[in-house]
Amino acid sequence: MIKPQKLKKGDKIAIVSLSWGGLGDEDLIHKYYIAKERLENDFGLEVVAMPNALKGTDFVYEHPELRAKDLMDAFKDKTIKGIFSAIGGEDSIRILPYIDYDVIRNNPKIFMGYSDTTVTHFILHKAGLISYYGPSVMCSFGEYVKMFDYTKEAVKKILFENSENYCVKSSEYWSNNHVFWNEENINVQRKLTKEEHGYEVISGKGKITGQLLGGCIDVIPMLLETEIWLKADDWKDKILLIETSEEKITPNFLTYYLRNLGAQGILNNINGIIVGKPMDETYYEEYKEIYLKILKEFNCEELPIIYNVNIGHAFGSGLLPLGINYEVDLDAKTIRFLESATLD
Repeated sequence: MIKPQKLKKGDKIAIVSLSWGGLGDEDLIHKYYIAKERLENDFGLEVVAMPNALKGTDFVYEHPELRAKDLMDAFKDKTIKGIFSAIGGEDSIRILPYIDYDVIRNNPKIFMGYSDTTVTHFILHKAGLISYYGPSVMCSFGEYVKMFDYTKEAVKKILFENSENYCVKSSEYWSNNHVFWNEENINVQRKLTKEEHGYEVISGKGKITGQLLGGCIDVIPMLLETEIWLKADDWKDKILLIETSEEKITPNFLTYYLRNLGAQGILNNINGIIVGKPMDETYYEEYKEIYLKILKEFNCEELPIIYNVNIGHAFGSGLLPLGINYEVDLDAKTIRFLESATLD
């Protein structure tokens, strides 16, 4: 897998809207300016929005080809060192016909996002490039009042420094306090809740290693049978990342999605699973029971699963590079990078 160069102060990053175009809507564009100022002041980056990123919900929906063009042009631009996704949505899959994998492969740079951006992470994986499952512009960098310290530290340590042996620690705090996106709430900060669980081991023991790949499980059904979805054998020895979205899928739907992964042979090929904290801890205990049920159904009861990791829709959320090798110690309940996520 190809690694991009790490970021440094003064680097230019591009903002892309690859799915929902809400970042450019009149009532929400203030989130862009909050994020832009924070990225410039707190991280020392130069921020540019690609030509179609701020054209609003309707335009972005109607033009998947221009969403893809923004992504391709950002990769082609030698002055741009990183690409950050505006937010997720439900529509990234429509950019697939317009992707040039050679452009991505020949112009490696940091790409980051989560949720529906899972589609783009699989695009980058097909191109052979490491990508970064982490904060988006609207939901993290555009957070009212301040970013979560946990998120900010992860971005700095993983994208700006050599991260070999980086330990992905559980956040001490999380939030289920959702402040409505409105300019009137710019000075309203989320309330935090102390983490009571930390990482939990659902099954397995000892240490596992492998290359991490995955994302938001809600998105995976859209990927099946497309050119970017991996066959069962291609999952061999990988660690699967799974998190759930703000839709808070029911335990029944989680059952269906996991059964599909089992039926494809994926669960019997991977080395383990990293599971994100369910948003707002909805179905927290029920999901654990479903994982155990599915493992039993597919005769892989000992498959290692570490649960309640701060990623994706868990606020505050961390950052997990996809395509690098990890070590998960089930006994010590630790997650560690075996290599740096970037080049110096």
